[in-house]
Amino acid sequence: MKILIPNIIREWNNIRKEGGLIHLFKQKGPVVLLVFFLFYLIRDSILYILIPLLIVKETITCI
Repeated sequence: MKILIPNIIREWNNIRKEGGLIHLFKQKGPVVLLVFFLFYLIRDSILYILIPLLIVKETITCI
């Protein structure tokens, strides 16, 4: 089964493999940091805010 990976992530991964993280940051700049920040912001918002809120409102039940 082939894992679906967006082309931009493949490109960034190839750059990282060739020259390391410093080369990736030099070539792509703050876009990499922005994408990284937004990914974790969305993920953590779902894990630590949305799911507990839904549990408290009894939309999601643990039983």
